[in-house]
Amino acid sequence: MYKNILIATDGSSLSARAVEHGTNLAKAVGATVLLLTVAERFHVFALEADQLGDTPASFREHMQKHAERTLAEASEIARKLGVDATTLHMEDAAPYQAIIRTAEGQRCDLIVMASHGRSGVSALFLGSETMKVLSHSKVPVLVVR
Repeated sequence: MYKNILIATDGSSLSARAVEHGTNLAKAVGATVLLLTVAERFHVFALEADQLGDTPASFREHMQKHAERTLAEASEIARKLGVDATTLHMEDAAPYQAIIRTAEGQRCDLIVMASHGRSGVSALFLGSETMKVLSHSKVPVLVVR
């Protein structure tokens, strides 16, 4: 059924659950896994707390270290389950677009992501990357809550 599963992770505990779920699914169906993390690019005029005091170089260094840690933790989950996994870190102004482009470019037949399950006004203002992937992807998406 699935041969190549993309699992998007941001390093959160919720994303770790998606990594576990996705790698267990991959093991059950004999699929390989692509673990992906996408960092937003540095913005000169930013409202995000992690960008307010940074320079572009320090922000990039911080994001690279975070991505390495995130992918190492996700890789360890896959390794313990005996699932073949590759990792990829990208920078993109629109993470959801990078996830979709990567899934299509790597010929993934499933995207696995986590969602906080927000609804109403908070979902509208927070602009969930998962919701954007769900809305725009031609590749099937499995959401772990």
